Amino acid sequence: MEDLHSEFVRKLSKLFGSYDKEHKRFEKSSNSEIARELGYSDAQFSRLINNSASEGEYHRAIQNVERILRINHLERKVDSLEGKRIPYVKYGIILVGIVIAASVIYFGIRLSSNTSSAIQVSETSREDMLNWAFETSFINSYRKLDDMPADCNIPCYKLQGKWELDHTYKLPFFRERNGFHYLATNVTMYSRCYTEKSPDGRLLEGYEYQQHEIWYDKRELPFDTFLEETRETGLTEEYQNLEFKEDENFVKLATLHTFFRNEFEIDSGFMYRTGKVIGRDLEFSDNEELLELLGSEELIRDIKNELNQIAANRLKDFSRPISCTPAKLPREDFHEYSDGDRLSFNCKLTTSRMSIDYTKAYRLVDQFIKNKCREKVVSN
Repeated sequence: MEDLHSEFVRKLSKLFGSYDKEHKRFEKSSNSEIARELGYSDAQFSRLINNSASEGEYHRAIQNVERILRINHLERKVDSLEGKRIPYVKYGIILVGIVIAASVIYFGIRLSSNTSSAIQVSETSREDMLNWAFETSFINSYRKLDDMPADCNIPCYKLQGKWELDHTYKLPFFRERNGFHYLATNVTMYSRCYTEKSPDGRLLEGYEYQQHEIWYDKRELPFDTFLEETRETGLTEEYQNLEFKEDENFVKLATLHTFFRNEFEIDSGFMYRTGKVIGRDLEFSDNEELLELLGSEELIRDIKNELNQIAANRLKDFSRPISCTPAKLPREDFHEYSDGDRLSFNCKLTTSRMSIDYTKAYRLVDQFIKNKCREKVVSN
């Protein structure tokens, strides 16, 4: 373990300067700042720096630092090509590859819940790798003002930045057994101009972390209970306003973590969304809490078997945005987009030939380019 700790410190020194062994800190940044840059909590980084982390944590941390060093190396190579200036397309391809690779690695980690290292890893949010990829100095794949064309005619540039889910939505599962419900609680998405594929700026690429919950209705009310009588695919207002956590009939079974890659196409005042799942992880609720709420270990086993079937089959349907109608762009003049703007997609979820209407809306919360692009003035 001592060797792993030494290797971790040695690699960090390449990024943050010499290491003060007595005070356990680096020359260029505080430990809290380094923890944020690496996507760790203060507590987890403290274990790492104080030689009290697990072997698995050290291996993952060292791999994390090595990825950053490789990124820095790639950026130096990019700057050295063609007189330190290469087409934005090549630069973007390199960075996009890094983002996808890092995210897949992070979301691909599946650890047994009965190991101490899994408990320690859980302190770091699954969203951290996505934050790290867009909110640290190591990666910045946004299109910048210096990269704008002379006429500033690039519709995507002020839609770059951080987006969140504007409001939660819920859906009952249509399957052989009633009682299971899907609640979308949190979405964080970072969007960037995808000019490698669309030089005219009409395509956005979005990397999205989704947090959803699966709830169980102890009454197992029939699916039709939640549908409007006058509209076969519409959910009742009562159901849409229902708060699961405030109703004793509903029990939270699991939290679903998903990493999703979007493509948004701008066309004639509308935004079209397509994409696919890159990684997914189903995290069950605490067994003791479930036993207290459901009262039967046999029922819990039965429900978990149902959840595994849902995860293997039904959740595929929850990842198909192609059934969404295009969203109207928030403003006619793309130079005027600002924080608070929304993109709202009306969608249909179809499972076992049954369709349900729902709305997924994103809200821009941290726009990357807040200033308006200025056209270049050509002097005679």
